[in-house]
Amino acid sequence: MSNTPSASPLPRQIDPRKFAQQGIEISGSIELSDLSRLGELLFSSKGQVDAHLTFGIGEQRILNVAGRIDACVENICQRCLGGVSVELNCELNLAILWKEEDAQNLPKHFDPWIVGEGQTDIYQIVEDELLLSLPIVSYHDYECVPNTYFSAGEEEASRVIEQEPRVSPFQALEQLKGSLQLGSDSEETIKSSETNDSLKKEDDN
Repeated sequence: MSNTPSASPLPRQIDPRKFAQQGIEISGSIELSDLSRLGELLFSSKGQVDAHLTFGIGEQRILNVAGRIDACVENICQRCLGGVSVELNCELNLAILWKEEDAQNLPKHFDPWIVGEGQTDIYQIVEDELLLSLPIVSYHDYECVPNTYFSAGEEEASRVIEQEPRVSPFQALEQLKGSLQLGSDSEETIKSSETNDSLKKEDDN
């Protein structure tokens, strides 16, 4: 039989193993301002998180917690850098373990939650789950920045490209061949001059 403590706000410090052994369910809310790591990535830390967590003992006598976390956060729009509302919904199924080595034989549907003895901060695991579900980039679903802002950059780039002289590969090859020919002619001129000088010295002798 489950024992369900007060639903709101969500208690922060709990004993996960005791909760699992007693089959306790907890529901409540967390202020986004209390989740500093998540707040640093958002446009605003205003709002709240709703969580419902069920602790129990499952297969292989594994202590675990399962539940759902929902939040509406104001993420940063990558176009206008303003705030954009994003729904975060995640489900968790965690096995409560003493050490990382215990996770080696853990059933695949469990994620490990390494917890020491006694009280622990449940907000940390809620925040971890929300961070994992946060989209890498977010955009408004409407034109928050005029398209001309982007097209202006493209037109400027096109003008720069058109202003640059274009040299075809064949022209470059011709220039290279001309340089080589010029070098060859110079060498021939030098050799001819040296030969004439030698002949002149012999005639003088």
